[in-house]
Amino acid sequence: MNLKIKRLDHHGIVAGVIEDLQIVPLLDQYLPQDEKQEITPGEAVKGMIMNGLGFANRPLSLSPQFFTNLPLEHLFREGVKAEHFNRHKLGRTLDQCFDFGCESLFSLVSQQACELESVDKKFNSLDTTSHSLTGEYAFDDEDSDDNVIKITHGYSKAHRPDLKQVVQEIIVSQDGGVPLACKNWDGNSADTAIFKARSKALVSEFKKSAAPKYLVADCKLYHKANAEFLSLVKFLTLIPSTIALEKELIAESIADEQWVKINANYQYVVKKVEHMEIKQRWIVIYSSAANHRAAKTITRQVERAKVKVEKELFHLQAQRFACKTDAQRAADKIGKKLKYHQISDTQYIEHKVYEGKGRPKKDAEVKRIEWQVNAEIEENTIAIKQAVEQKSCFILATNIDEEELSPEEILKHYKAQSEVERGFRFLKDPLFFVSSLFIKKPSRIDALLMVMTLSLLVYSIAQRRMRANMKKVEATIPNQINQETAAPTLRWVFQCFDGINLLQQGDDYIYDQTYLDGLTELRQKIVNLIGGHAMHLYKIKKVTWGSDQCVE
Repeated sequence: MNLKIKRLDHHGIVAGVIEDLQIVPLLDQYLPQDEKQEITPGEAVKGMIMNGLGFANRPLSLSPQFFTNLPLEHLFREGVKAEHFNRHKLGRTLDQCFDFGCESLFSLVSQQACELESVDKKFNSLDTTSHSLTGEYAFDDEDSDDNVIKITHGYSKAHRPDLKQVVQEIIVSQDGGVPLACKNWDGNSADTAIFKARSKALVSEFKKSAAPKYLVADCKLYHKANAEFLSLVKFLTLIPSTIALEKELIAESIADEQWVKINANYQYVVKKVEHMEIKQRWIVIYSSAANHRAAKTITRQVERAKVKVEKELFHLQAQRFACKTDAQRAADKIGKKLKYHQISDTQYIEHKVYEGKGRPKKDAEVKRIEWQVNAEIEENTIAIKQAVEQKSCFILATNIDEEELSPEEILKHYKAQSEVERGFRFLKDPLFFVSSLFIKKPSRIDALLMVMTLSLLVYSIAQRRMRANMKKVEATIPNQINQETAAPTLRWVFQCFDGINLLQQGDDYIYDQTYLDGLTELRQKIVNLIGGHAMHLYKIKKVTWGSDQCVE
């Protein structure tokens, strides 16, 4: 009797969700097949996703090592081995993804996943991030195509201007943060250009949809170069503080004090404007939390400005001027630069300069008169208060009718823009295989970033499904500090599954009996909450615990 032990851990959840979303057959439908292949391109991509969501901090070149202790015949199919996921196979698969078109391929997978999971795609949050890379990236003949991203220096959102980078654009649904589209750009691409291109592409897509769709993005979306396409889509965005009308309307709203209260933190005023030839609503929002932050920020700025101006006045006092007018001009020059202070108690002191050296005699002739400035500063309380109030407000702009979206809903959906930010944090996690961006071919980096976003798709779908089922049956699980939570992260759930083993028993290396070790009641509960193919992989059926009836 032979016994083989393999680690299953949380990999059954990942493999189960991939099966539920039918990612492998979809990819195999569009990517070229080889009669001699040991694993299909779809299975290779599934392996890369599992590697990424394994959080093992291994680059793709070490995928065989990652799969060595996993039950591949259980997670994939009979005949699949760890050595099949070698760098040559994965590299060829990335090439196939690029040749097909990474953006198009991801859209096919995402569209199918959203239909299977009934994801609400009404609100689309758009944003960009940059991925820093190391090494030299010389373009060969294969990468001379205009479609290949250029890895170069640019504005680094990762605060690594010393490294070359590639810019990634993602659209996610506000329903669960599920990525709907992704595209990679040259490392020096500007957000305004990316948002303009995306807005143009979304015009026709939104028109095809029977249900209304709204584009949500930060202030980079609102740009005069993008006005043509903004007028053709329904958008919700933040108005840049560099626009003069923004400051005017905030000041006007503060002076009028006609705020409508949303809750203890937010209140608003609606202004109907026509800007960039687009009729829209500007919602001026006052935030109490922002007011507290602004007060602290302005206080620090006031202190720094005070030190600076006192130094300037010290040097001014040491100077002598030929006439009083020159002295006044010098003092006025400093006064005009002051933002949070004002010059007070200014004195112009007259100094007589006599002929000769030393102490002048009584009848000594005055050679000339020089003037000295002696001034003090005080805080400009009115300017400081106005600055704090100004920073306590921001403006959200939309061309969506009030019947469709109220000011309260506008604020709610703009704040949900954090879904895309969470997605970027996920992709940049040090334990995720973003560290494997060692690949030297830009085309493969393009494809790898697409696969990484597929990992985010699988992760977000699984978390969304689990939380929805928990809400349905009012279930909770313990969090990191052993307190019950109804909204756990899937990352924490993965950690809860450490130590589940698959035992395979048989004779003559034919393992026909399998058992699971370490499947506790909590783990069964979680698998039930996720449901789908994961229940088959963990060999459990629907269970009841306490007062909670789990649903599949």
